[in-house]
Amino acid sequence: MSEDNYRTQLLNLTALAAEYCNTIENTQEYTRGEFVSKMLILLPKIYVGFLEYSPAQDEEYYLQPHIDEDYYESIRRRLEDIMGSEDVYLETFVEDMKYSDTPIGVSISESLADIFQSLYNFVYSIRESEGENLTEAYCLCHEEFDEFWAQTLCNVMGALNSIRNVTDVE
Repeated sequence: MSEDNYRTQLLNLTALAAEYCNTIENTQEYTRGEFVSKMLILLPKIYVGFLEYSPAQDEEYYLQPHIDEDYYESIRRRLEDIMGSEDVYLETFVEDMKYSDTPIGVSISESLADIFQSLYNFVYSIRESEGENLTEAYCLCHEEFDEFWAQTLCNVMGALNSIRNVTDVE
């Protein structure tokens, strides 16, 4: 992949991540059905965007986190408010499920907030550096994607799809 194509791809992914963050930060502007639909459009694109290019992991990157615990919690609470009684779903890919005889409940709001945290740090690092940290921010976010939130994203899409199907029927 040429350097220009690589940079264009990362800039497109950055714009997509920024749109996700903006949507999450402005949940109060959506009904639950609108929000769920928007997430079901954005999340697959984000997943594919992070799959399309896997950077060489030759270097260790560290960028200052830009989201603190209070802001994370306010985002999670807003998401919990919009999801209401639909916020918890049963998940079989939770590590603890291997050792449990009972179902494990997972929170849509926490899952989306976890993804938000990583993408917000990604976008903010690029914005703060005026694009100079594009590669570093992407490599770090991609590492977090691989290690932490790729499976979460897939799981929450299934839960959101179930809500969409119920919302469409109602």
